[in-house]
This record gives sequence, structure tokens and C-alpha cells, in this order.
Amino acid sequence: MRCIGHRGAMGYEPENTLVSFRKAIEMGCDMVELDVYAVSNQLVVIHDGLVDRTTNGRGGVMSHTFEALRSLDAGHQQQIPTLEEVLELCLEHVEVNIELKGPGTAIPVSRFIDRHYPDHIDQLLLSSFDHNELARADPQLRRGTLFGKRGDYLHVARRLNAYAIHCHHRLVNEEMLEDLHGASLRVYAYTVNDPGQIADFRALGVDGVFTNFPDRVIGTETPR
Repeated sequence: MRCIGHRGAMGYEPENTLVSFRKAIEMGCDMVELDVYAVSNQLVVIHDGLVDRTTNGRGGVMSHTFEALRSLDAGHQQQIPTLEEVLELCLEHVEVNIELKGPGTAIPVSRFIDRHYPDHIDQLLLSSFDHNELARADPQLRRGTLFGKRGDYLHVARRLNAYAIHCHHRLVNEEMLEDLHGASLRVYAYTVNDPGQIADFRALGVDGVFTNFPDRVIGTETPR
């Protein structure tokens, strides 16, 4: 079962910052997950539509200029990073799941990867709750369809030629795993922090979990 650092290792460092992604790498994650908005022709890594919760600023991400976003403290005197900064840090060590969070992100993210990281597409995975936006992404890039509630997983996955289903942990059960694995789809569950649930998902055959505490997933590895 793959350990996916949720916004880095946000249980230990400010989420979606370079120190958080570095911590996830140090802890031994297989993959890290991040969130992207396109602002002023730049791709910035932040989760919320507002900057209030994760920085010392106020207001909407999209209402700020890139320079204004970069002037904010995202915790521990960290800047809001760019996608390029995160990929430069991570791709030598781990795979990266890029969640398309802001409006109209699929095309600029696809173009950015095609221009700067064409040799790393097997290390990258694009995901979104907005399946129509995800459909606009470069079809050469792997896609993960996000679900927060029950849906027609197979229909959506086939329409988007998806690589994985990313679903809330409460949706995971043996039947859905059997169906999705039968269609050669990976199943990644979010956000899984309880060690008992981590162990249960490993035994059930879940392919990966997003976690705020990567050491809890790595610490439940089955002894060899």
C-alpha cells in the first residue's frame, strides 16, 4: 500500500510548503499530494479558495496577484510555493499527485508539464473533484478521479480513461475494491490518519492512502 503525503507531511509542517514536502520525502513517502491554482500566469500551490486559514493574509486566492501571494507567510516563514519549486524538490525522490483546485487549471498545468517535465509524466498524476475540468487535461497524463460521495466510479473512470479512483475513506469497502481492481483501476483513500484504519486498509487491499502523518503508514508495514 502506497504512502501518499497529504499536502506534504501536514501533520508536522505547514501544509503545501516546501518544508512539508521535504518532511514527507524524509519520512519515506511514495508520493506527495498538492493543490494548484493558476494566478497571474503562475501555478501556485495552496488548498483553500481563501488565504485566511493557511497564511497571514486575507481574501481570495484568485483576487491576489502572484507577487502578493508570494509575500504572505504560509507558516514557519514559508512562502506559498510554485508548482515548479515543488516538482524540482520532489521528482528526484517521489511521485507527485497534482490536484486541480482552482478554476481553469487543467490546460495550464498540462502545458507546464509538457514544456518542463515531459520525461517525468510517469511520476505525475492529475486529480480533481471537477471531472469536467480533469477531462481537459492532456490525455497523456495519468488521471485520478476524486469522489467525496458515492458515484458511478466505473462510468466516470472510463469516460476519463482514469488511472485511479481517489475516494473518501468512508466510501471504501470490499465490493467496490473488487469492482475497481477488476477494471485495472487503483484505489487511493483520503485522508487516513488512524493507525488501526491504516492497517485495516492495508489488509483489505487498498492501493494507497493519503495521510497527514506518513510515519504512521510506513510504521504499519507488514514485517518481512
